[in-house]
Amino acid sequence: MIFRIVFFLFVFVPFMLVVIPLQALILLLKLPFWNLLPRLFHKLGCVFLGLRVNVIGAPSHGRPTLLVSNHISWTDIVAIGSVADVTFVAKREVGSWPFVGMMANLQRTIYVDRTRRSDAGRTAQAMGRHMAGGNAVLLFAEGQSDIGTHVLPFRSALIGAAQHAMLDAGASDVLIQPLTIAYTKLQGLPVSRNERSLIAWIKSKSVKQNIAEILSGPVKDVTVAFGAPMPLNQGDDRKAVTRAAENQVRAMLVALNRGGDVNTPL
Repeated sequence: MIFRIVFFLFVFVPFMLVVIPLQALILLLKLPFWNLLPRLFHKLGCVFLGLRVNVIGAPSHGRPTLLVSNHISWTDIVAIGSVADVTFVAKREVGSWPFVGMMANLQRTIYVDRTRRSDAGRTAQAMGRHMAGGNAVLLFAEGQSDIGTHVLPFRSALIGAAQHAMLDAGASDVLIQPLTIAYTKLQGLPVSRNERSLIAWIKSKSVKQNIAEILSGPVKDVTVAFGAPMPLNQGDDRKAVTRAAENQVRAMLVALNRGGDVNTPL
């Protein structure tokens, strides 16, 4: 804990004081290397939060890609952001949170209002435009976080909407890539079911309580596994593609939680 406090005060805070205005300028000028500073921010965030990230497979590069992932904790964003250049899709409320909203905006986060079905179209258009430029967007496809022992059904509506938006934006070659995140060890020992509540953001805990447990807790080994990319064409059944991605994510999560090997494309 003392190391994290010292690291935060003498490394993380000075870094943010320099990087925040610099990243804002980069976005204002629409420079192509906007993703470099967010990646470095997340890498330092992993050190501060005590996350040791192990990567299996690799993210798709240079092609319009929609990554679909399970979701366990807000630390998922830090872990994934440290190893992949992605733009996240988040609920609308995140944009209004103090500091968090500002940092999300600096990473070009796309927001969706889950209380309004009509907002899915606007979100899909934003996703489509971003991916059409050869970028990657990450969607937590369950629509909510879970404790990390299983995968909730993926929601296909936004994936289908993004499918049409990408094509409308000029992306004729689109990939869907499953991504699994799994917290496998605490302080080098396998995570028990009871200990998963120290990581996951469960509804019975307040935001402050969850943050306090993450910051004061032991070092966490987290694996980010990239599955096999699947082409998404205009005539494809969005429900079938979503189900195939969900099955990949679930199979990888089960294997990782059991300490087994996960075979993914290099």
